[in-house]
Amino acid sequence: MTGGGESSTQRLLNHSGILRLPTPKIEIFQLRGFAPPALCNQLIEMIEAERRPSTIADDNGDQYFRTSETCDLRRAALPVIEMERLLADVSGIDPKYGEPLQGQRYDVGQEFKAHTDYFAPDGADFHRYCSVAGQRTWTFMIYLNEGFEGGGTRFKALKKTFQPEAGKLLCWNNRRTDGSVNPVSLHHGMKVRKGLKYVLTKWYREKEWG
Repeated sequence: MTGGGESSTQRLLNHSGILRLPTPKIEIFQLRGFAPPALCNQLIEMIEAERRPSTIADDNGDQYFRTSETCDLRRAALPVIEMERLLADVSGIDPKYGEPLQGQRYDVGQEFKAHTDYFAPDGADFHRYCSVAGQRTWTFMIYLNEGFEGGGTRFKALKKTFQPEAGKLLCWNNRRTDGSVNPVSLHHGMKVRKGLKYVLTKWYREKEWG
């Protein structure tokens, strides 16, 4: 296990089946079939039971900026423990550097407009969110279902949209090699046009969480 919420390109590429997007702008990877269907279904059930309206840091006044529902999943639940095990295995990051797993549910018309997962160093809420555990380092996102329309994850600077597939992992480094935040990580959870979309997100920090 690594410290400080750090994974590495070599660690990730050593995992069977993982693919890196060929760009020098950002470290970003995907892995199909990362999470088994039964586990995805269990986590969907948890999200349905515990969801609430999503919020954002540094509120920009746009009430339609993030319209999904969300929940922090209980660490002691068996499906969460299993997902944490899978994530630790692929990332090499000690779970103590991770925020609680967050589930998201997108209904028709819901989206999360273009945003970064790191906290803006000059943002009004930077100290509030980063004074204890530090900045976010890596994002690991798992699509839990398919069969809906829309809902891709678009990275505008890369001119790339990742399409949801049940059990697929998408992960990226929110920082450059010098440790500064990487604006290329700006991404858009696009509108769902039909059906429901379920996603899990795991964010890691520079210091231990909590």
